Amino acid sequence: MSRLSRRRFLGVLGSAAAAAGVGVPFVSGIAGSTSTGEQLVSRVPLPRPYTLPFTVPPVLAPARSDAAGDHYEIVQRAAKVELLPGVPTEIWGYNGIFPGPTIVSRSGRPAVVRHRNELPVPVVVHLHGGRTPSSDDGYPTDLLMPVGAPAGQGDHMSGSHAGRMSDPAASISTGERDYRYPLRQRSATLWYHDHRMDFTGPSVWRGLAGFHLVGNAEEDALPLPRDDRDLPLMIADRAFGDDGSLLYPSLDPTLARPGVQAAYGSGVLGDVILVNGVPWPLAEVSATRHRLRLLNASNARRYRLALDPPPPGGGGLVQIGTDGGLLERPVRHDAIDLAPAQRYDVVVDFGAYRVGQEVTLINQFGTGSTEDVMRFRVARSGRDDTRIPDRLSRIPGLRPADALVTRTMRFQHDDVHGMAGWTINGQPFAPGLVHARARLDSVEIWRLTSDFHHPVHLHLAPFQVLSRGNSGPGPYDLGWKDTLDLRPAEQATIIVRFDGYTGRYVFHCHNLEHEDMAMMGNLVVF
Repeated sequence: MSRLSRRRFLGVLGSAAAAAGVGVPFVSGIAGSTSTGEQLVSRVPLPRPYTLPFTVPPVLAPARSDAAGDHYEIVQRAAKVELLPGVPTEIWGYNGIFPGPTIVSRSGRPAVVRHRNELPVPVVVHLHGGRTPSSDDGYPTDLLMPVGAPAGQGDHMSGSHAGRMSDPAASISTGERDYRYPLRQRSATLWYHDHRMDFTGPSVWRGLAGFHLVGNAEEDALPLPRDDRDLPLMIADRAFGDDGSLLYPSLDPTLARPGVQAAYGSGVLGDVILVNGVPWPLAEVSATRHRLRLLNASNARRYRLALDPPPPGGGGLVQIGTDGGLLERPVRHDAIDLAPAQRYDVVVDFGAYRVGQEVTLINQFGTGSTEDVMRFRVARSGRDDTRIPDRLSRIPGLRPADALVTRTMRFQHDDVHGMAGWTINGQPFAPGLVHARARLDSVEIWRLTSDFHHPVHLHLAPFQVLSRGNSGPGPYDLGWKDTLDLRPAEQATIIVRFDGYTGRYVFHCHNLEHEDMAMMGNLVVF
């Protein structure tokens, strides 16, 4: 099974919590637990998998470049597009497309992105994985109001969970807003998406997501695949109504009032897998190495991605990078687990297959239509002067002995103002409630515990994984991370240095329904 029904979720929840409470390891692979959520079923005929061509999102050219950096302009607007062939679907898109345009930057060269909001609701933009000043990080109440919105309308249009929205520190703009990204960070596969408090789930579901790729000289010097052999893959599940509309179980389709129907409070899953906005696409590739930048942009679905057939000898997914950029050394996998918001950069050698052969990227956590992701056809031979070096980068390890503070953060299902919701340490998110205060340049250890699947995302500072349970890091935990796939009734320990900037940031579950239902905390760096 690939989903956990609401009834089964509530039934197992108590057992999971009890097991966690007495320190008993809880089996993460219980039937139905590969994704926490409820699946929507499309009501329109769907295309046959692997019949539509794979596409890459367009790269956005700067509107201008100067000594201050590269300046970009993006308009957030509704648009009718064909995600399904011959069927119009209204999306909310950056520049009216889904995914939004890709921004390509260089480490250390600032990017300034001016967003114009032509949608009917407020928006917030977060550069996921960016080391960004707090004023530009996309704090959930720092709203960009629609063009023409009356002054002072921010609080009224933002929705409220029993008054949680009141935030005198919020920075409210109307019409347009500049987000400034210094990008003093490693090369990495980042992405940008909406981050409005209580409404991240439906806004991202409607299309507000795009890639932001950062490169540097270290990566340029490596003989890795590049140009048309460097493929960003935004993987996202969706469901469609009989008129082609995107199905989503909002209590209020206008997104003025937050919340989803009760059955979907554990997460919203779709039955159509889109890759760069195309359902189950087919990509023609040469018999050479290709770099695949895997991004899980789903609200709640987890994937276990594998190649079918695997190459001779296995290990066909050679991981070279993670959320925070290059690994120290490449790691071979037969399959990769990908939780919401996580990124893994892998190299696949299609030269291990014969010309004319088809290779399918499958989801081993899926059933039915969600088992299929995309297919590659090895269409031609090709000259290949690339290779995967034994050493990719240097990653200094953070030392537990340097940690000033050890904190415990419990992620769990809970009562939130009389309704079912999700909390951290028993507290629902509120702008004035601070879960952690950290000194600038200090090192801390955080112990994270869970009841069910919670992909935990920390803004500002990348972290390293020290352990899971009584063991060391898992097979996908190497390198610098910004999102951890915390499994049911599990404890994981991370270590983090809070450097770069001071101010107010958040950390939260990146199951977007959990995030919208209060599983978010404030981190203040001072």
